[in-house]
Amino acid sequence: MYVLNKDREYKSAGEGAVRKVLAYSKNIMNVELQFDAGAVGAMHCHPHEQIGYVIEGTLIYKEEGQEDVTLTAGDSYIVPPNVKHGIKCVTDVRLLDIFTPMREEFI
Repeated sequence: MYVLNKDREYKSAGEGAVRKVLAYSKNIMNVELQFDAGAVGAMHCHPHEQIGYVIEGTLIYKEEGQEDVTLTAGDSYIVPPNVKHGIKCVTDVRLLDIFTPMREEFI
């Protein structure tokens, strides 16, 4: 099975943000996100485990109980289930997020 990125469309993911669901099954999903400089991914949590990879740009990653950290292209983050987290984009940002299990609400 394969997914062609050109066949997937971006959908709004809040002010200054869009997301494109790429490949997924009930157990795993990868999602490409783009944020404008200054956009905020509000603090939130979900029951899914998440791994993110910064494709391009600079952001401030926030996680409940941890100090904020600046991440740039090539950096990654891991979010355990049910942990509050969010971002603030310093520049335009493009991310690849992987969730397990898949985020049904994104479909």
